[in-house]
Amino acid sequence: MPIQYIFEIIGTVVFAISGALAAGEKSGKDWFGVTFVGFITAIGGGSLRDMLLGSYPLVWVNDVNFIYAIIAGVVIMRLFYNSLDKYRRELSLFDTMGIALFTILGTEKTIELGFHPVIAAIMGMFTAVMGGVIRDTLTNSTPVIFRKEIYATACLGGAILFLILNQFDIHRTANFIISGLFIISIRIMAVYFKWSIPKFG
Repeated sequence: MPIQYIFEIIGTVVFAISGALAAGEKSGKDWFGVTFVGFITAIGGGSLRDMLLGSYPLVWVNDVNFIYAIIAGVVIMRLFYNSLDKYRRELSLFDTMGIALFTILGTEKTIELGFHPVIAAIMGMFTAVMGGVIRDTLTNSTPVIFRKEIYATACLGGAILFLILNQFDIHRTANFIISGLFIISIRIMAVYFKWSIPKFG
């Protein structure tokens, strides 16, 4: 089984958990609302990317395993809600894992479709952040890209690192792991040390 596929399934699970946790706080754990927000969070960024790139059918439409992954994420959230919610608040754990995986997947897919590396880096970042933007909008929260913390910048940095290592023919699996860990490290340090992007104006 290709590592890209494994990472995409894992990313779908963790983003579903992230969306379900956010919805659980707002909706009083209403099952339909939680599941819907988990679903949109998990498939939102990748679906918008594929539509912009003209890549059809959409991944989750073509492979029912992604639906199962979303359901698994929602069930995991419900079973371990208290523990997961604690870690989500402290380290944005599931956002961090999700954006790392989806950035690299989105970047590689765009390259494979024949687009310029600059477009690939942008689409990698887009894939990672748009699910969270949709989640925050649905739960009436300030979208994370409008907060002062480092978020999309970490994704863009990881996408660029992936493209650089790809040019040096670094083994694909190693590149996935190195670039993903780079994003996770930047994001966790940004949360821990309260790093932020300077304000505009």
